[in-house]
Amino acid sequence: MAYALVAVLVLAVCHNRAQGVVPAASPGTTAPAVLLPSAAREFLEAHNQARAAVGVGPLRWSEQLANATSRLARYQRNKMGCQFANLTDQKYGANQFWSGGAAVTPRMAVDTWVKEKSYYNYASNSCAPNHMCGVYTQVVWKNSSELGCAQATCKEQITLTICFYNPPGNYIGEKPY
Repeated sequence: MAYALVAVLVLAVCHNRAQGVVPAASPGTTAPAVLLPSAAREFLEAHNQARAAVGVGPLRWSEQLANATSRLARYQRNKMGCQFANLTDQKYGANQFWSGGAAVTPRMAVDTWVKEKSYYNYASNSCAPNHMCGVYTQVVWKNSSELGCAQATCKEQITLTICFYNPPGNYIGEKPY
């Protein structure tokens, strides 16, 4: 019986991996550690903790989105001097973080986006004057279900972090959750 259950679980995981999406774990947890590299796991855990804090369901890791962000981060590193990417024509929701002078972990990047929560007013669906909240609201956007992220390390300890979200969020006039 136990062997049959393991075989079914392996087949389900392999099927979903072939589709490019790692299944979400049960509520309050993240995807099983054996399925994801440590950076992917760290991105996913940080996002899902922020989402759980406002009652939004977890994201699933998408290899398709991770590959797209990896290509973009490498392009920005190799061809654009690690500048911010132009994300206006993306079909996905997107966040990016640039840091110079020190290495940045995936959690540090996500935590920086989530810190914008202190400026966000849910009742009025607005941000405090002279502050931006769009990267926070994308992290917790209730309709986003898939996540893929990548980082590029450039000269002089510059780190560029990019995450894509599918479906995208941040629609004007709509609340994130």
